[in-house]
Amino acid sequence: MDGFSAALLAWYDAHQRILPWRENTDPYRVWVSEIMLQQTRVTAAIPYYERFLSELPSIRALAEVDDDRLKKLWEGLGYYSRAKNLKAAAVRVVNEFGGKLPADFKVLQILPGIGEYTASAIGSIAFGLPTPTVDGNVLRVLARLRRSHADISKPQTKRAFTEDAATLLDPARPGDFNQAMMELGAMVCLPNGAPLCDVCPVRSFCASRGTEDATALPVKPEKPARTVKQLTVLVLVHENKMLIRRRPESGLLAGMWEFPTCEGHQKKKELEQEFEGSITPLGRKTHIFTHIEWHMIGFRITCEKRPALPGVWVTEEELSSQYALPVAFGKYRHMK
Repeated sequence: MDGFSAALLAWYDAHQRILPWRENTDPYRVWVSEIMLQQTRVTAAIPYYERFLSELPSIRALAEVDDDRLKKLWEGLGYYSRAKNLKAAAVRVVNEFGGKLPADFKVLQILPGIGEYTASAIGSIAFGLPTPTVDGNVLRVLARLRRSHADISKPQTKRAFTEDAATLLDPARPGDFNQAMMELGAMVCLPNGAPLCDVCPVRSFCASRGTEDATALPVKPEKPARTVKQLTVLVLVHENKMLIRRRPESGLLAGMWEFPTCEGHQKKKELEQEFEGSITPLGRKTHIFTHIEWHMIGFRITCEKRPALPGVWVTEEELSSQYALPVAFGKYRHMK
């Protein structure tokens, strides 16, 4: 497809978004940005990225950071296993590679949290390796470009598209090419609606342009219905301190802090039998994870005496500065 990469890169040079991780392609910075951008919108990731690198400016600093401090820096980003894997990988990089990410596509993939996609992104952007980076945006672009009706959720389809992307990639500018493909998918070849074909820099190469397939592609299966779980969240307050407890070290939100929570929706009368003090309903909240929905009901309980429950009693200031509270529980944090 002669001229494709030249047209794409010319558009990217003129229209790319100004993003902090593009201004400095140090391997560590590229790595952190790629991990943050998994499951997180660009605009949401930027302040986290800047704060994270301000406090942890090197791989060694990341390897040595306290686990609770790391979770606090990640607070609100969700998918906290990403932060756990970042630190685990940093420890390995310090111990095995002298504190520098290896400039090797296959070796990068042995590090926790770095799969083929992330290794390709780091390799191409930071080290100039000619490896194609294929994410959801790029799969969509390629499916429409080729007018392919293959199911993009299947591994064989992704392998075929990765091979296709490799034939299009400009080996002189692999990092820019990969970012340009992702940018095209994010800004022009849009998901969940009509692509902006009239302003697409590679529309002359696209087999779907002007067809119904421009909006129908890519082909992917319907997502299964999420499991719904009912929970009761208790904001226990005594002498201007709140009770928080740590979640189990495995499973959803592993090792994070939470307000005491129990399964099912309890009623105020039930809680009055268990706690002495005033009980205020805080209403219903919903929090959606990838495969599960939490339907929560909350109560603020101002206790006359401190309940004998496991956990840590903290002030609002301590909670803000020291403890990572997931967004799901933060919905009840400031309610009176």
